[in-house]
Amino acid sequence: MDFNFIEFSFIEFSFIEFSFIEFTTTELGLIALIFVWTGFVRSGLGFGGAALGLPLMLFIYDKPVYWLPIIGLHLLFFTSLTLRSRMNNVDWSYLKKSSIYIIPPALVGVFGLITLPNNWLIIFIYSVTLFYAVIWFLNLNIRSNNEWLDRFLLAIGGYVAGTSLTGAPLMVAVYMRNVAAEQLRNTLFVLWFILVSIKMTTFILLGVDIHFLTALYLLPVAAIGHVIGIKTHELILKNDQLFKQIIGGVLMIISLLGLSQIYY
Repeated sequence: MDFNFIEFSFIEFSFIEFSFIEFTTTELGLIALIFVWTGFVRSGLGFGGAALGLPLMLFIYDKPVYWLPIIGLHLLFFTSLTLRSRMNNVDWSYLKKSSIYIIPPALVGVFGLITLPNNWLIIFIYSVTLFYAVIWFLNLNIRSNNEWLDRFLLAIGGYVAGTSLTGAPLMVAVYMRNVAAEQLRNTLFVLWFILVSIKMTTFILLGVDIHFLTALYLLPVAAIGHVIGIKTHELILKNDQLFKQIIGGVLMIISLLGLSQIYY
């Protein structure tokens, strides 16, 4: 076997895959691990791939607008794969009702992503992640118990999703109260597909590079995590509290480190 050819191919792959950004071999390995993680979380929990993956990606390259199209393309692919035979088990009625409060703020959030200064976006993303981390670590729950609070959480979740794709936990809190457990995961996947389709369409219309080749090269890596998540979905649900507390503690450290880089 020609090892020189393998070495050359890997170097060539790294430059093609990440276009103008020259990541080191170590960084490429870390990126691969992060995308395994995002695939695992997305299919294992049914949400949170971006919320738990994006803060890690920003340590490697601190431009949210670089990573979000890649995450979005992966989400479109894997949700389509998961839903291909489950569309009859979706709560279409509540999805339609709730979309009225989610989609307009999501559009505002997308334009915020494009126009806000990069440091503001990073602070926003790490602050939202820190909020989730504290709630999970302390075993608190975002609870909705009336229609007006539902609408507020859906609107805020839509805006956060539009800006950074990390608004899922806010919307999940509402959906859990209004959608039957057996339809929840599939209904959420349809919602993510709609929101990401809007975001990706806006990116294309505004001329934002969606990094299609990068997303394509990382697809097999994310697929590893996706398969692991599907196989461990039931186990995660049975140990949901412990899982979230551990993740919450780790995310608190990551978010505080990320914010400290901005301020210091």
